[in-house]
Amino acid sequence: MLGPQRRPVLGPVLAGLGSDLPEGPVATVTAGWRDREADDAELDTHLAGRSVNLLLWSRWLAVLDADPEFAAAQRAHQDVLDQLQEFYVLQLDGALGAAAEIARHGGPEPVRTAVLADAEAAVRLVDARHLARVTEAEAEFADRYRPGARPAVAKHRADVFGVVSEAAALAVAGGHVGVLMRLLRIFAVTPPPLVLAWSAGAMALSTRVLLFHDRAPHGPAHPEFAGAGLGILPGCVFLPHPRRRLLLDDPARAAMLARRVAPDRCVLLDDGVKLDLTSADLPAHARVLTVDGTIAEIGEEVG
Repeated sequence: MLGPQRRPVLGPVLAGLGSDLPEGPVATVTAGWRDREADDAELDTHLAGRSVNLLLWSRWLAVLDADPEFAAAQRAHQDVLDQLQEFYVLQLDGALGAAAEIARHGGPEPVRTAVLADAEAAVRLVDARHLARVTEAEAEFADRYRPGARPAVAKHRADVFGVVSEAAALAVAGGHVGVLMRLLRIFAVTPPPLVLAWSAGAMALSTRVLLFHDRAPHGPAHPEFAGAGLGILPGCVFLPHPRRRLLLDDPARAAMLARRVAPDRCVLLDDGVKLDLTSADLPAHARVLTVDGTIAEIGEEVG
């Protein structure tokens, strides 16, 4: 799991695998780049010329063109998801606003502490119910339209499976995380044992996908869950570009985020970060947000 590739470390990481890297191509996912999906010459260079692009975005456009009924159903389904997200943000604004007001308010202890705990529980309930509704909507769509049984999707699934089954590794790039989540599922991408992922690619593989931007031009936006990730890396919510996108100098805001994500960990993916996740545990040098709003390495947190 890598940080953003503004200063690429992908090539050295691949070279450092040595004999641990099997023979064969590296299957790549650049669907998050959408119309620039095929503009992957630089990525191929970092992968020592071994890349084979799965072209999931191009496949998706071909499916929508070949199956108008499915395309219309997909548009309607996306409208439902967008509406769920809009309602969720409205609920979240009220719940987080109440928690912030209580946190700023004076008052006797332990009453204030208990009331603040209730307010934070309400925020977590809003998060949980939204994720449940998104999961339910996704399941209903899958049950009704059975993408894998539709000839246009089935053909591409078979093609993708054929490439991935012969690949030495899978590399998942960043871009639009919503597109990545959807297309990795639609085309049933089952990762091989070795996966390299960064930015939105890392987010899509985590337990839950969290959208966040405290430094947006219009002002801080509430971090919001977009749905479940593929769950390949349970217990982790990955936050790429944290120094550019999070107000890490605001301990109260950072603490609220960490408590909302708990018991999963907010794992910070700064530029140059390399996390070897060969075991079920995060490595000791992984940096996470703690529930008191500070940043700590896993080794320090445990120690």
